[in-house]
Amino acid sequence: MYTVWKEMKDNVTAVLPVTIVVIILQLIVLSVDWAGMIQFMIGAAMVIIGLGLFLAGAKIGLIPIGEDVGAILPEKFSPAWIVVSGFVLGFVVTVAEPDVRILATQIEDAGAEFVSEPVLIGTIALGVGFFVALAFLRKLLQIPLLYMLIPSYLTVFIVSLFVPEEFIAIAFDAGGVTTGPITVPFIIALSVGITAVAQGDKEGTASDSFGLVAMASIGPILSVLLLGVFFYE
Repeated sequence: MYTVWKEMKDNVTAVLPVTIVVIILQLIVLSVDWAGMIQFMIGAAMVIIGLGLFLAGAKIGLIPIGEDVGAILPEKFSPAWIVVSGFVLGFVVTVAEPDVRILATQIEDAGAEFVSEPVLIGTIALGVGFFVALAFLRKLLQIPLLYMLIPSYLTVFIVSLFVPEEFIAIAFDAGGVTTGPITVPFIIALSVGITAVAQGDKEGTASDSFGLVAMASIGPILSVLLLGVFFYE
């Protein structure tokens, strides 16, 4: 219960300033639409309550289960199955990510008919899944993070030279929306559990786990760019 109350208070301090600024702009700069104003205030209250419950749920359930799953995988499965599990978990968590769905919906609302919402969500999820699997492989083989990041980003920039212009902006936005409230807590917790068991030193592996988010963010960028190269050129 304390976690829920704490998250509610944190969300009030985060959302309230934005709400006040929007109300002031509506009153001073824009014409006052009282119906829209009331709707906005109700929506802001729902955001505070909903986000508080969501974040409390992530701390109570999502993060612990991620660490438990990450700890069990190296004990029960071979390295190959750990990598496959990373792909599957990265894929399904991304499909459930609210930020990814918002991006796909906004693209359709903006009239970008060259890519449908299901195709874009699936492409982003495939990219995240592949690079989460690659990040797990990096951890198991203890490959330095820079050896993975530099070639990956070089590949992204090279591929972007051959992509239709509209896909470049969408691809880099896709890399941002995957770092949302579901994906990040889960894959970091998963990574902590895996590296703790694989390396046998839980205290020394927390900082190493952050590299998994860096890898996962590259996946959707590259996958959306490749979608533009092969199917929409």
